[in-house]
Amino acid sequence: MGLFPFAVLLLSSFFLLRLCSVYGRIPTTVEGPFKPVTIPLDKSFRGVAEDLPETDPRVQKNGGQFQPEQISVSLSVDYDSVWISWITGDFQIGDDIQPLDPEGVASIVMYGKFRMAMDNRAEGYSLIYNQLYPFEGLRNYTSGIIHHVRLTGLEPDTLYQYQCGDPSVAEEMSDVYFFRTMPVSGPKSYPNRIAVVGDLGLTYNTTSTVNHILSNHPDLVLLIGDVSYANLYLTNGTGSDCYSCSFPETPIHETYQPRWDYWGRYMQPLVSEVPLMVVEGNHEIEPQAENQTFAAYSSRFSFPSVESNSNSTFYYSFNAGGIHFIMLGAYIFYDKSSDQYKWLEQDLAKVDRKVTPWLIATWHPPWYSTYTAHYREAECMKMAMEDLLYKYKVDIVFNGHVHAYERSNRVYDYTLDRCGPVYITVGDGGNREKMAIEHADEPGNCPDPSSTPDEYMGGFCAFNFTSGPAEGKFCWNQQPDYSAYRESSFGHGILEVKNETHALWTWHRNQDSYKSVGDIIYIVRQPEVCLIEQKHTQTQRMEKR
Repeated sequence: MGLFPFAVLLLSSFFLLRLCSVYGRIPTTVEGPFKPVTIPLDKSFRGVAEDLPETDPRVQKNGGQFQPEQISVSLSVDYDSVWISWITGDFQIGDDIQPLDPEGVASIVMYGKFRMAMDNRAEGYSLIYNQLYPFEGLRNYTSGIIHHVRLTGLEPDTLYQYQCGDPSVAEEMSDVYFFRTMPVSGPKSYPNRIAVVGDLGLTYNTTSTVNHILSNHPDLVLLIGDVSYANLYLTNGTGSDCYSCSFPETPIHETYQPRWDYWGRYMQPLVSEVPLMVVEGNHEIEPQAENQTFAAYSSRFSFPSVESNSNSTFYYSFNAGGIHFIMLGAYIFYDKSSDQYKWLEQDLAKVDRKVTPWLIATWHPPWYSTYTAHYREAECMKMAMEDLLYKYKVDIVFNGHVHAYERSNRVYDYTLDRCGPVYITVGDGGNREKMAIEHADEPGNCPDPSSTPDEYMGGFCAFNFTSGPAEGKFCWNQQPDYSAYRESSFGHGILEVKNETHALWTWHRNQDSYKSVGDIIYIVRQPEVCLIEQKHTQTQRMEKR
C-alpha cells in the first residue's frame, strides 16, 4: 500500500473514530446536522472498469436448451406472496431471427416449506421480447422465453424451497432453490438486513460488490436502476465505457442484448434465493423500432405493479415487515397531472404508519447530489414531487445514477430540516463508466445550467438559488451544509431497521475487508415531532429557524 492510499484510509477511519468519540457511540441523525465531510479520492484505487467477457464461466449458459436459467425471486406487496422468474430457450441475435413460442413450455413452480414436500403448485405466464432496429447492418435480438409465476398463501418469515420449469419434462426443471419470506407487516417486525446498490453493471468491480453483498447476508436487495449496461455496446458486441464518445455516428443508440443474459446468469446465485427489487435507470431506456423503450427491463423482471395498483413497471410499492417501500420512475411522466403522481398520492394516503412506521422511497437520479456528474439533472422531478414526500414524512430516499457515494443531513428544499428525509446516493455499484470524482462546489467545476436537463425527459427547472449561502449562484462555493458525507469509491449499503424509530445504515467500500465500514449512522425517526398532516409543515419550519 502506498502512502496516499494509506492516508485516505486513515482519514476515513479518523472520521468514524471522531464521530464515535464525540458521541461515545454510533452517531444518530438526531445529533445532526453534521458538518460536511469529503474523503479525498484514493487515486490508486480505480478498480478494473472492464466488463466480464462472454467467455467467463460465470456468464455462460449451463444445461440444455430449455433448462431454467437466470432464476430470480422478487416480492409482491406483502409477505404472503413472491414472484419467481426464469428464462428457458436460447436468445437469437442477427439478421434472421425466429422468435420462440412462449406457449411451447409451461411456467410452473413447485414449492413447499423447507424440509417438507414441494407439493404446492403455481402456474404463471410467459413472454418473449424483441429488440429491433430499422437500420441496415444492425443486428436484431429476440429473447429466450421469460417466465413469471406468483406464489401465494405463504407464511411470514418462513424458509421455502422451490423448483421451476416444466414438470412434464424432467430435464426442464431447475435444481432446488430456497427463499425466506418477509416478516409480517407490523411495527415490531423487520428484515434483518437490506442491501442497497445502484448502477451495478457486469464488470470486475461488480463482482467485488456482489461478493461484499453476499458477505453481509441480506434478506432483500434493492437495485436502484442501471442494471446490465447493455447499451454501452453496439449490436455487433463492440463496447465502450463512453458510448457517445466512441460511437457518435450511430443512427440510434444501439444495445447488445446478450449482456442482459450474461447479467442474469451471473446474478443467479444471489437473486435466486434473495429477493431482488429493481427500479429503472437511464441505461434501461434502450430505444428501438417504433419508438419502443424499456423492453428488456419491463420483460425480464417481475414487479408487484397490479398488486400495488400502479399497473406500471416504472413505479410500484410493497411492504417488507414494518417498512413501506415506494419505487418511483424518473423516466416516465411525474408532474402533478400524471398517472404516476396520482398513484403516488393515493399510495401515500393509504400508508398506516402504525403498521409500517418506516416509509422509504427510491428512484434513480438523485435530487441532492453535489457531484458535477448529473448535477441538478432531476430538478423537474424534485419540483413536482418533493412537497408530497415531505408532507407524508418519507424517512429515507435511496438514489443511484451518480457513480459515487453521498449521504445527506435531513433536508427539504435545499434547507436543513429535521423532518426532511435523509438522501443517500449509492450509484457506486461498479459499472463500466467508472466513478464520479469532481464536485460542483469546487473551483471551475460548476456546470453550465443549460447542460443540466435530463436528455430523455427534457424540461428545464434548475435555476440559480434565490436564498441561502448559494444565493444568486448555480452552485455552492463549498460543500453544501446538507451534504454530510461524500466519497468516490465503489461499494454498497446495508440498512438494518431495529425498531419503529431507529435504523442502522452502513456503507461498505469494495477495497475494504468484508467486515469494514466506510460510513455508519443511526437514522432516527421522530414521529412525535414530525407530524404527517400538511398543516403542521409551516410551523415546523418556523420553529427550526
